[in-house]
Amino acid sequence: MDSTVQSDVLVVGGGLAGIVTALQCVCAGQRVALVDRDTPERLGGLALWAFGGMALVGTPLQAKMKIPDSPERALADWLRFGELDHLDNPHALPWARHYVEHSRAQVYDWLLAYGLKFMPAVNWVERGRFGDGNSLPRYHIVWGTSRRLTQRMIELLREAGGGGRLTILHRHRVTQLDHEGGRIRGAVAIDEAGGGAVRLRADVVVLATGGINGGHEQTRANWPQGRPLPRTMLNGAHPFADGALHHAAAAGLGASIRNAGEMWNYAAGFPHPQPHFDGHGLSAIPCKSALWLNHRGERIGPEPLVTGFDTYWLCQRVAQQEQPWTWHLLNWLIAAKEFAISGAEHNQRIRDMQFPLFVKETLLGNHRLVRQMQAESPHFLVDDTLAGLAAKMNALTGGQHVRPETLQATADTFDANFAAGGTLKLHNDDQIRRILHARQWGPDKLRTCAPAPLQAKGAGPFIAIHMQLITRKSLGGLATDLQSRVLNAAGAPIAGLYAVGEAAGFGGGGASGRRSLEGTFLPGCILTAQAAAASIAAGG
Repeated sequence: MDSTVQSDVLVVGGGLAGIVTALQCVCAGQRVALVDRDTPERLGGLALWAFGGMALVGTPLQAKMKIPDSPERALADWLRFGELDHLDNPHALPWARHYVEHSRAQVYDWLLAYGLKFMPAVNWVERGRFGDGNSLPRYHIVWGTSRRLTQRMIELLREAGGGGRLTILHRHRVTQLDHEGGRIRGAVAIDEAGGGAVRLRADVVVLATGGINGGHEQTRANWPQGRPLPRTMLNGAHPFADGALHHAAAAGLGASIRNAGEMWNYAAGFPHPQPHFDGHGLSAIPCKSALWLNHRGERIGPEPLVTGFDTYWLCQRVAQQEQPWTWHLLNWLIAAKEFAISGAEHNQRIRDMQFPLFVKETLLGNHRLVRQMQAESPHFLVDDTLAGLAAKMNALTGGQHVRPETLQATADTFDANFAAGGTLKLHNDDQIRRILHARQWGPDKLRTCAPAPLQAKGAGPFIAIHMQLITRKSLGGLATDLQSRVLNAAGAPIAGLYAVGEAAGFGGGGASGRRSLEGTFLPGCILTAQAAAASIAAGG
């Protein structure tokens, strides 16, 4: 070995879960070594680029908006929507209950105590196709996005880690977990810049390595049988989240990997115009008012696809299509009000905490982002006519899939729901019903157009966005107890080994089940990290 690093606690992975674990351990008096594979400026992992939405229960912000939430109600929603009773995972329910009971104090209050703030509205997402999801709004947005949250945690960690209590190794990849007699003893890492090996000695190791679907090889290998698998997908996960240490812990120490095939993907991704890695995609927040079309320009049905109700179902429907791409058909008026991209990078006003400009763009439309995508992305097509748009759609996909008359008929059929002059009178369209329901909640009304003809005068030009399924998060992972201790197949903790965040399926090897209520992942990182640090401080 070229060198040795000795610590009380070794944290493998520099995402939010790893950073919070390290922070809590350092504050409790332990010497911590944090090993991260990425560069120093990318410390924070996927959380550094995420949007910052959090599903929180019973907060003062909910009370201010007269939202009568409670842990009991949230747990009922969670269990029903996640279908936990259909999964073989006894550790999911305790973690789900822990989340809903402690997200207020250990996430909301905890972040406020560190100077972070939330936007002054709670959004209503994942309502369920039939009202079986979030029965009321829970989606809180961190002011400054997840980037500000992550940067604040890094600031606190560096402040607390003075005096030699913290060692951070960047650009190091852990290749081996050391163990003896069934107990963890540390790890071996390779310096990817210099090539040397480092032995990392510690009697406690915390795996914060993210999920298993950062590369499509593992995604495809774990895809559940019986569910449609698209021929091509984009990558919205962290490319270093390859599951290698999941398997190392399983092979060497008997750790149990649960629900590896359960994933939280998104149905509306398109290639990043300036990709950070191969296959890098952006996850659009689809416009509720856009028509979701198949590769021929026909509206997908019989139940139209509408975002905000059931992401899992949307992914299933997109994966069932004849071609691995779909289209969103809309006009400029819809795009300016509704189009958004998930993450910090394309939410400049929230990320940079520019509240007056955020309000202006919310009220007058985010024409800036629409123009940016028009200029930067070949998958964001704009034309004054539907016939011209069809020609551009075909040029992009390399075939004559979309006939102009088909696209015109699709738009005309939808517009027939409206009387002359664009007034909504008689309609029998499920997408319109869902839009009207969404607009009953104030924050959603601000970001959702009143139903109107797609071809309304002055609403153009027309826009077509070329979409694909995009991978994002692992819902499964290493089985853990409520102290974040990694469990073996018999359910017993493995001495000295912990897993937090996505590596633990955000608790227990899959606390969300098959569906997330959305916004459960960042709080899941914090809650599992806090549990691990508390257990370590108490002697494990």
